[in-house]
Amino acid sequence: MSSPKIWTHKGTFLLAAVGSAVGLGNLWRFPYLTGENGGGAFILVYALTIALVGIPILIAETLLGRASRKSPIMGMQYLTESHNTSRNWRAIGWMGAFAAFIILSFYSVIAGWAIHYTGLMFSGSLVGADAATIGESFGDLLASPGLLLTYHTLFILASGLIVGMGIHKGIENGLRFMMPALFVILLIVLGYGVVAGDVGAAMSFLFTFNLADLSLEGWLQAMGQSFFTLSLGMGAIMAYGAYMSSEASLTRTAISIAFVDTAIALLAGIAIFSLVFGSGLEAGQGPGLMFVTLPIAFAELPAGWLIGGVFFILVIGAAITSSISLVEPVAAYLVERFGLSRPIAVTLMITFCWLLGLLTVFSFNYWSEGTITHDWFGRSPFDVLEFITNILMPLGGLLIALFAGWALSREEVLREMSTNDTWFQCWQFLVRFVAPTAVAFVFLRTMPQIDGYLIPAVGSVLLIGAFTAGRTFIQQRQS
Repeated sequence: MSSPKIWTHKGTFLLAAVGSAVGLGNLWRFPYLTGENGGGAFILVYALTIALVGIPILIAETLLGRASRKSPIMGMQYLTESHNTSRNWRAIGWMGAFAAFIILSFYSVIAGWAIHYTGLMFSGSLVGADAATIGESFGDLLASPGLLLTYHTLFILASGLIVGMGIHKGIENGLRFMMPALFVILLIVLGYGVVAGDVGAAMSFLFTFNLADLSLEGWLQAMGQSFFTLSLGMGAIMAYGAYMSSEASLTRTAISIAFVDTAIALLAGIAIFSLVFGSGLEAGQGPGLMFVTLPIAFAELPAGWLIGGVFFILVIGAAITSSISLVEPVAAYLVERFGLSRPIAVTLMITFCWLLGLLTVFSFNYWSEGTITHDWFGRSPFDVLEFITNILMPLGGLLIALFAGWALSREEVLREMSTNDTWFQCWQFLVRFVAPTAVAFVFLRTMPQIDGYLIPAVGSVLLIGAFTAGRTFIQQRQS
């Protein structure tokens, strides 16, 4: 195996993984799901699931990357061969890379909305605007394929440029600048929310834990969000783990990533809901919280245009740190498998992602609801792409847990984790039984059926995975 590239500093993997995790999921999805599901109870379930499901799988995925020192696809090929396990496990690498590819295609379009709102805020065009005007402004953005295409192009080019410059010059140097800058900007927005908004109402909303107010659907969404927020099952953590120093602790790093990611989500929630409540608006606004409700708040508050512009710069930066992690799994595979230079591999990756992103761009206008081309299996093209990733990511995470928990030898796991036997047994129990069960339950309970075929198909995949894991365990016991 060729000598791999390693992060220059031990802490860079932490920055990279946090950068991958901190994105639209923290600044957009987490606040609006919290708002829809009553606040504190949602956060409590979310935090517990992070601890019992997210961290064990995060350790497992990082472990696979560091043990192979290759891209997710080539890494799983290496691990299955070196451990004499079923070739079916290689699907983990392919599913992760495919999920990253699809996610980047629509993530780039949605992140592009923040570019538009940055311009609107700094130009002052929304100052004093009422809710109807701001709502119409958002509708006009979605109805303009030209604008969406322009922002989509700018965003994906910026992401590709960073990754194309290489592991050290591009990703590592970019993260060292962007992550501290994003944290400073978040603190500025938080300080503004404390001064100009209603921080007391925000704190009460976020930290009043009444589980009786949380529906079953809310429980499932909290569990699902805790899984998705750590970028598990999309190949990014495995790809970054391949560059992780052998001396760095997997457990401490995983706990640090989960802590920082959750802290940023909570700080963003405090800042956002302080502004929302300070303007007399409702918390449960759903997906429109960031792009409709918040601009209304900024339009009414003093110097809101300035802080609003700064806030959307934060959104763009967080989105880019996530998007570069989505480029890396496929780009690294093209470099390893076909011997392409990194710039060419990245160019191929983002070009095809850009083309696939056209489906999302046109889903909001030419192919919007009511048009002939809108209905793809009862969904818009954008919904279909999102639906596919909602299958690939949890299945990938589940298989990662099973492979790390059952297929890898005890000696290799202990060597990579560098931990005591008590924590190893605890982690092994969580990753073998608790995490797969929780992920499978959330996945099967929340995923709708398509013509009655989805649940049988997914059930078959789960049975195959369980059978493969059991057979591997029996073989290991016999040997």
